[in-house]
Amino acid sequence: MAGQYDEKILKIKRLHDKDDMAIKDDVYIPLVTKRSDLKPVEGKHWTRAERKQWAAGLFTGCAVLYACRTVTPLCVAAMAKEMGWDKTQSGSVLSSFFWGYTMTQFLGGYLADRIGGDVILPIVAVFWSMITFWTPQLAHLSTDKYLTIQFIVLSRVFLGMFQGFHYPSFSSIISRKVSEQERSFTYSFICSGSHLGTLLCGSIGSILLETFGWQSVFYFVGLCSIVWMLCMRYLVIERHRRKYAQPPSVSVSDNTILAEKFPEKKAVPWLMLFVKPAFWSLLVGHFCENNAFYILLSWLPTYFHENFPDAKGWVFNVVPWVVTMFSSVFSGWLADHMLSKGWSVTFVRKFMESIALCGTASALVFLSYTSTYGSALVLMAIAVMCCGFHNSGILVNPQDIAPTHAGSVFGIMNMAGAVPGFVGVYMAGHILEATKSWSAVFNQTAGVCMFGWLVYMIFGTGKQIV
Repeated sequence: MAGQYDEKILKIKRLHDKDDMAIKDDVYIPLVTKRSDLKPVEGKHWTRAERKQWAAGLFTGCAVLYACRTVTPLCVAAMAKEMGWDKTQSGSVLSSFFWGYTMTQFLGGYLADRIGGDVILPIVAVFWSMITFWTPQLAHLSTDKYLTIQFIVLSRVFLGMFQGFHYPSFSSIISRKVSEQERSFTYSFICSGSHLGTLLCGSIGSILLETFGWQSVFYFVGLCSIVWMLCMRYLVIERHRRKYAQPPSVSVSDNTILAEKFPEKKAVPWLMLFVKPAFWSLLVGHFCENNAFYILLSWLPTYFHENFPDAKGWVFNVVPWVVTMFSSVFSGWLADHMLSKGWSVTFVRKFMESIALCGTASALVFLSYTSTYGSALVLMAIAVMCCGFHNSGILVNPQDIAPTHAGSVFGIMNMAGAVPGFVGVYMAGHILEATKSWSAVFNQTAGVCMFGWLVYMIFGTGKQIV
């Protein structure tokens, strides 16, 4: 069938059979391969230009991913006012995202390690983009308040399920395609896109919210996500595949023509991992840091709306994420710089995580005692900014301790890290409903941060354990 096969003519000089029964000169052997058999070259790091292209694409992907994730926290106050939700119901809507997010972390890492994160990313992006775009329609399917909440909660669960594939997938890509000396900066740069997405959603989204209503924010963010998915799929991933796709290479040894052998995927040594304290310290530290981050991410707009009702949304929804984006990139540069100067990977990871956990905890404690808008904005910005150092600490640590299984290990770690997304966010709403006290929420969150810091300082490591 035309177009389905490529014919390659191989000229082999003096091909001998094993028994030396025949000697032939200038043997021409046709090699016919299917186009579908063309495979990308494995085991090579990206060139500098390729790393920039992929980093830019994945950075933008994290931006639209978080824009889709944070559009509901941005609009929840307006949605609650329109639909008559109380704090507990708003907490259920916000936390339901993480019910689904927890389910697919391990599966995302496993599939990324097996078939490639570049295959997974555009597929799941189609679903979480469309769910975001159609959320306003789901909210108006029924006039019954409780049925509407069920529709919104269900859509948030599915949004979380599909977004759960994203981080394990690109973590698997980075661990294979970026060298250890450049990994911290590349990873933290890509992750800083999440803060840009939150920033843009908070700024542009606040303007759309005040001008056109909360529905317009969902339409805008969903459309941007669809555009990114198409660009990533056809301008980055497809171009990379075409560049490196090639038929199995041929080697001649006596009379044997061998196809190129691709390395076999090894099973993840879970039993060995589960008895290592360093692995469990990752889970505990990530859990505690994410508990603070998700509470701030979900409840920050509500905190300012309630305590400082005259404050401009585009200010308090923007300032914390501007500084955090720079702190995330800076932490990656600082980590790579320290490694290049001879500091151990273990020390660098623990140093970055100390800034993240201790800095966030300190800012939250001070925030519980402040009463002015200016000081609250500064302390909130510091708390969120310190979270950016987590990207060069625990978040990149799976690539240190298990470089060949980074996607799967990251999936397990992020599954644990997603639990406070629904437990912590829901409990924050419940505490607010019961006590009417933001100080209780902030102090409890700071205590959890300090517990995670202590565990990681004692048991964490940057050495390969599997």
